[in-house]
Amino acid sequence: MGMRPPGREDLIEAAALNHFQLSDKDLEHLGPMMAPMFQQLDRLERIPQALPPLRYTNRDPGARPSADEDPLNAILRRCSVKGAASGKLAGKRIGVKDCVLVAGIPMSCGSLMLDGYVPDRDAIIVTRMLDAGAEIVAKLNMDNMAFSGSGATSAHGPVLNPHSREHLAGGSSGGSGAALYYDGIDMTIGCDQGGSIRIPASFCGAVGLKPTHGLVPYTDIVGMDPTIDHAGPMARKAADVALLLEVIADPIPGRHAAYTGELAKGIAGLRIGVVKEGFGWPGSEANVDSAVRRAVDALAKSGARVEEISIPAHRDALHFASGVMAQGLAALFAQNGMVHHVKGTCNGHLARAFAEGLRLHGSDLPPLLKMMLLMGTYLNRRYPGRVYARAQNLRPWLRAQYDDALARVDVLAMPTTPTRAHRFDPKFDGYDEMVRGFATGNNTMAFDVTGHPSINVPCAKSDGLPVGLMLTGRHYDDATLLRAAHAFEQNVSWEKA
Repeated sequence: MGMRPPGREDLIEAAALNHFQLSDKDLEHLGPMMAPMFQQLDRLERIPQALPPLRYTNRDPGARPSADEDPLNAILRRCSVKGAASGKLAGKRIGVKDCVLVAGIPMSCGSLMLDGYVPDRDAIIVTRMLDAGAEIVAKLNMDNMAFSGSGATSAHGPVLNPHSREHLAGGSSGGSGAALYYDGIDMTIGCDQGGSIRIPASFCGAVGLKPTHGLVPYTDIVGMDPTIDHAGPMARKAADVALLLEVIADPIPGRHAAYTGELAKGIAGLRIGVVKEGFGWPGSEANVDSAVRRAVDALAKSGARVEEISIPAHRDALHFASGVMAQGLAALFAQNGMVHHVKGTCNGHLARAFAEGLRLHGSDLPPLLKMMLLMGTYLNRRYPGRVYARAQNLRPWLRAQYDDALARVDVLAMPTTPTRAHRFDPKFDGYDEMVRGFATGNNTMAFDVTGHPSINVPCAKSDGLPVGLMLTGRHYDDATLLRAAHAFEQNVSWEKA
């Protein structure tokens, strides 16, 4: 069935949306002039898309586990997609955040907006994991459309903390953190636009790496803004994170990509800069700050050289993230989730589901997401490009503040989150959760903007809840972060620290 050319009322509506009016002469001529172009579009529709066929067809879409099987509410669907018979990930069972497309497996992004959508293709990183012998065994719960750090906003219910079911797992990749404590899931994939890998890793006691921006392809993953979208590996141990990164990362010209091979080098002589501004945020827990400092001391005992440094701009990084997120998010929703003006495959199948879901379930979006969409839409109309352009144009300046510090030291250290996991209170509405959720990204958001690799390392427990140490390094020096995380694991039993 071909596309219907616009009628008179369609043209008048489209003109109004673009802030001009049509005369009778315009209406008489413009519609007929479009008719040949729609014939061209009809011809375009009849040309088969050259999408690559699925390599692996052994796919069981499975079902959602029961509450007894999934007491943390971390899993939206147990499934089975089996990859190659051999490879680096042979025998590894992997869960992916429910914004990562896996063909034939329903995906919701934690939202009613996409509930029931079934992708027709695999994300690039899914294909790479299957090629390496992995089995995809779960789609994992997440905050609604990935826009929260709390772990409480999913339309399918909150993700609970594996160390205390009275607390939350954090977000937005909450399921990717909590599910690592289940038998049958060895590694997970999370996504990070403001801390959404590292926050749940901190709350749940997992290792979570936000890779250097662009190192891991984000194709066919629902994101927020391509300039801050990251996908990355999560696991209980740094060695597993390194192994998964080897598989999903793009090769870097002139660099050795065997991240696991770097782990045994140790950290003798590694220079660690403890960033003063990463501590003592309003609302920070003193026991978190002190536990992170003790963890850095433990790295010093393992041979690292530690010094305290100051990066005053770190306290301004939140402003950059807000400048990108609000207008970027509004633009993404206006484009039905499709990114324009970039090369590569586009997913019209997803865009159609996005548009229809927003029309039917826009009212069901959580308050924080509604607020950011309202803010971004208002800014785009009242101050077109002003905030987004300023944030993007100042991005090199912000990056330089950290690059200057990383010219003097090899790694930056600070708490991943200023507090431990939030207590779950079912009486909280979305507005309560929004207020306390803002601070979770105080330290993490900066490195989504600057693109530096950044990792959470579980470093202690306080009253039964994990504390996270965040290490950040130079662009494409992800291996050094993994090496430091591994060295810490070898020398400190963090659950007893």
